Amino acid sequence: MPSSHPSSPTDPARRRSLQAGLAATAAALTATQATSPAQAKDPPRPRRVTPFVTALPMLLVKQPAAALSPPPGELAVLGEAEREGHQKWARHLPQKVYELDVGAGQHSFHPELPTQTIWGYDRVFPGPTFVERYGVPTTVRIRNNLLPDANGPGSPQISTHLHNLHSASASDGYPGDFYPRLAGAPPGQFRDHHYPHCYAGEEDARYSATDGDPRESLGTLWYHDHCLFFTAPNVYRGLAGFYLLYDAVDSGNEADPSPAALRLPSGVNRYDIPLLVNDPRIDASGYLQFDQFDNDGHLGNLFCVNGKAYPFHRVERRKYRLRLLNASVTRFYEFYLCSADGANQGFAHIANDGNLLPAPLRNQRKLALAPAERGDIVVDFSAWPIGTRLYLVNRLIQTDGRGPEGAAVNVRGSDGLLRAAGTQILRFDIDADPPVADASQVPDRLRDLPEIPQSEVVRERTWEFDRENDVWTVNGKIFDDTRPAAIVKAGTAEIWRLRGKGSWHHPVHIHMEEGRILSRNGKPPPPHEQGRKDVFVLNPGEDVRVYLRFRDFEGRYVMHCHNLIHEDHDMMVRFDVKR
Repeated sequence: MPSSHPSSPTDPARRRSLQAGLAATAAALTATQATSPAQAKDPPRPRRVTPFVTALPMLLVKQPAAALSPPPGELAVLGEAEREGHQKWARHLPQKVYELDVGAGQHSFHPELPTQTIWGYDRVFPGPTFVERYGVPTTVRIRNNLLPDANGPGSPQISTHLHNLHSASASDGYPGDFYPRLAGAPPGQFRDHHYPHCYAGEEDARYSATDGDPRESLGTLWYHDHCLFFTAPNVYRGLAGFYLLYDAVDSGNEADPSPAALRLPSGVNRYDIPLLVNDPRIDASGYLQFDQFDNDGHLGNLFCVNGKAYPFHRVERRKYRLRLLNASVTRFYEFYLCSADGANQGFAHIANDGNLLPAPLRNQRKLALAPAERGDIVVDFSAWPIGTRLYLVNRLIQTDGRGPEGAAVNVRGSDGLLRAAGTQILRFDIDADPPVADASQVPDRLRDLPEIPQSEVVRERTWEFDRENDVWTVNGKIFDDTRPAAIVKAGTAEIWRLRGKGSWHHPVHIHMEEGRILSRNGKPPPPHEQGRKDVFVLNPGEDVRVYLRFRDFEGRYVMHCHNLIHEDHDMMVRFDVKR
């Protein structure tokens, strides 16, 4: 099993030197590539484009393959990148198989900007959406067809992480498991990811009939590249897409006759719409720009939804489920639904980090999302007449990688809402009544939360996220992918205390299992954070205690800041789960 880059020294100081060298090389490529001539240190120069002239793209739904050749197996097959054997392969034999083609494609962010080269899963951005169900295991063969001499920032070596899935280490996209292993290797090498689609807790006898605890169900996931040192540019260039999971409760059928079904607004791309938000930086020539030298963060000057700048979307007078994903490298958002005059409108917040809350938070006015966070909301457009236009507005001001500006800039009223006019990034045009009556609902109870058994806690650890001498650290150390910073025992629980030092914001993502926030600065978390989470926002100086369980699988996993620049510059730790 690969544990480090074959050409990477294991000594952290030498690895740091290697990282700087790679960054310099990539930046040089940025400066010389034919499609993006801007210099690395050029400041962002906003380029105005006409808003709301492009329809919101509905993302392609990935279709399974009839078969894979060679067939996938528990162990790596002929031609596959090196990996460990798939855990619990026989228990979760794949019932569906897919093949993803990772390569370069052509993309237009806006008709007034030039079409340009991106990297994409199936060569599109965002990548195709997977629509899957619990109890139906899959294998996804991810074939790397990026050219080894590709120009621009990023690495043509990849490692794909399915963000939030409860899966074994070999399919988690460990950063050091990138492939091909050798620079300059011919494209086409692949890795098979085994996704069992079982609930966490499947080894608990109480849940043997359901393959785990159904209260641990996940909903809105996303997949993205996680290559060691190069996650930020690889995701920025387009390697990201949605992965949706359904079960008997969140069944994806608003007409489901089962009494267990929630009957939320349903129909992917019709009434259940994934919305990937990011902020590319466009230079004066209209091309993507990325500064590999800047280890503070990367902010763009264009707001895109599903790959298009300032799109519009026609909706019917009925309920819609909108799944918002912050796929930006560094930017935090605070979204509002506003009428044309800027007045705030209400919606129901039903899921945080893609996990259904125990009860909907009704009549909400804002949705705050740090990088990698997701939020599902339901908007009932029947409350407005045909002809109404509503806007998704970002009111949070952020000017550098440190995080959102302080209270003097982001001014809030007594209701806690931001007062800035903000930027309209997506327009909803209410233009028709639904062809049939809206059968969807938002019930008062969604998905119950599992208990938090303190009796399983065997240890409390403290993780401090800091910056020392311009280097991002966790507990004073840079990332070492060759050795674990912690070894946890499978089947136990721990309390992890996350502390943000200094004046920077860090959205901390923990792989393998979700956690529950026990306290934020000694107080209970706000209602939208009281469910299960995989991203824990650390504002400057904050202290967040998280309850975590480590069940069902073992192997190498990571915790890191999801300001991807910070992650690439070593704000990451490896932890191993062992029996």
